[in-house]
Amino acid sequence: MHEHVFCSLISEYRGDGWLNDGALAVEELSRFKSAGGQSLVDLTLRGMGRQPQQVQRVSEATGLNIVVGTGLYRHPYLDSEWVDQNSVDQLARWMVDEIEVGIDGTGIRAGIIGEIGCDAFLTAHEERVFRAAARAHRRTGVTISTHAARWPVGHVQLDLLEEEGVNPRRVIIGHCDSVSDAGWMSSDDVMDYHESLVRRGAFVSFDHFGTAASSFDDVRALECVVSLIDKGFTRQILLSQDVCFQSSLRARGGNGYDYLLTSIVPQLRKQGVSDETISTILITNPRQALTGDRTG
Repeated sequence: MHEHVFCSLISEYRGDGWLNDGALAVEELSRFKSAGGQSLVDLTLRGMGRQPQQVQRVSEATGLNIVVGTGLYRHPYLDSEWVDQNSVDQLARWMVDEIEVGIDGTGIRAGIIGEIGCDAFLTAHEERVFRAAARAHRRTGVTISTHAARWPVGHVQLDLLEEEGVNPRRVIIGHCDSVSDAGWMSSDDVMDYHESLVRRGAFVSFDHFGTAASSFDDVRALECVVSLIDKGFTRQILLSQDVCFQSSLRARGGNGYDYLLTSIVPQLRKQGVSDETISTILITNPRQALTGDRTG
């Protein structure tokens, strides 16, 4: 539910933040397909090296369903001058056009809004993007996925989206596991943060599996996931890896896109999580997150 096939984060991460090799993308994603993967969501947006036609070619070559997003990311990746030149409603209409007509004249339509985001606080430009995303959602019904890394800003994001009329049940708060790794919040505070988000109705996305600095990060994230399962919140959990670096690829010594299926799923089983629950998290929840159907 949170990956990147082609991506440019070089303004912060230099060469490691540059995914631009179509043949390598096919090779890497074929491993995910072989491990049982069927679909993934590519949350690369304008300003992040988005290449929808290349993604379409990778989808065709691998047989994977790939959902692409619309919207604008966060500072420093959104074009502040362009945001200033357009009203919130104009930005919303642009997102709606990418959903209903297609991205940049390609005819490839976005199926999710995101990842839109902020870090420790919302800048004025980011606030405008969130308001535009909310209005695009209200017109199209398409789900919103956020970037809420390291700081517990999920509630700030939900507050703003709710102010614009969005039901939190149609929002995915991203990078919840990275808040666990920030180091300045106690384990209890982190657990409370996750639980408070799901109690508002949102999906919580643990999407850094296999891409963090050490296996300890995965251990802490799994503890949070299992805690939510034990408390009855299975239907609001999403898992992913957020592959966006060269160093995350198998060919570059990383874990690749299949790590969630080949490593994390077995670890969940070892902790007593049933196959039925795993299927709910990996299949049912993503389908319901994308479609808005939370009844099944």
